[in-house]
Amino acid sequence: MKHSFEAVSLLTTSKGMLEVTIIPAMNQPDWIIPSSLILSIDDYDERIATYLWQQQEVAVFHLVPSDQPVDIIVVLEGNTVAHRLALQTVGQPYQMQVRISDVEDAELPERYRQIAQSNSDANHDDDDNNDNNNALQSDHASNENSSNDAEDTADKRFRENVVTSYMFNTVVIDDEPYLVPDLDKIAHQLVDLDS
Repeated sequence: MKHSFEAVSLLTTSKGMLEVTIIPAMNQPDWIIPSSLILSIDDYDERIATYLWQQQEVAVFHLVPSDQPVDIIVVLEGNTVAHRLALQTVGQPYQMQVRISDVEDAELPERYRQIAQSNSDANHDDDDNNDNNNALQSDHASNENSSNDAEDTADKRFRENVVTSYMFNTVVIDDEPYLVPDLDKIAHQLVDLDS
C-alpha cells in the first residue's frame, strides 16, 4: 500500500531519513510529527485551552481525555504565526529517525476504532441533549443566545476525542501504529473556534 505521509519535503539528504518526534497520546495511537516543526516542549500540568508562548496565545489541542492529568505542552510551528498550535499530553515525547520507505499506510486498529466510535456516540448524545435544551428556551432567551448557537455549531464540526476524521492518517512503523495529524486543518479549526 502506497503511503501518503505528507512530510516528504522534510527528508534529510542522509539516506532518505526523516527526523520525527513521537508524542504520547491516550485512547489513540501516539502522534508522529516532523521534529523540525517543534518550537518548544515545556512542562505544564494545568489543562488549558490557550497557552501563552513568547507573548503569543497559542490554541491547545489535547491528546488525553479531559479527566486525565497532563504534564507536557508541545508548541508547533504553523503556516502563519496565528496558526501555531500546542499539543497537551502526559509523558515525554521522543525523537527517532525513520526511513520513508518504512512508513506504511494502515487502518486505525480495532481497539482505537471502538474508542473513537464510543466517543463519537457520546458527542452525538451531548449534541442531542443540547438541541433539546435549546428548543425549550423562549424566543427572548434564544435571541440573547444567538452567539452561543454559532459556537455550538462550530464546536460540532471538531472534536478532539474523535480521531476517525479526515484530519488523521494512520501509519505503521515497525508494526507500531501512529497517527499523522493534518496540523494545518487542526490549527485552522482551533483558530476559527477561538475567534
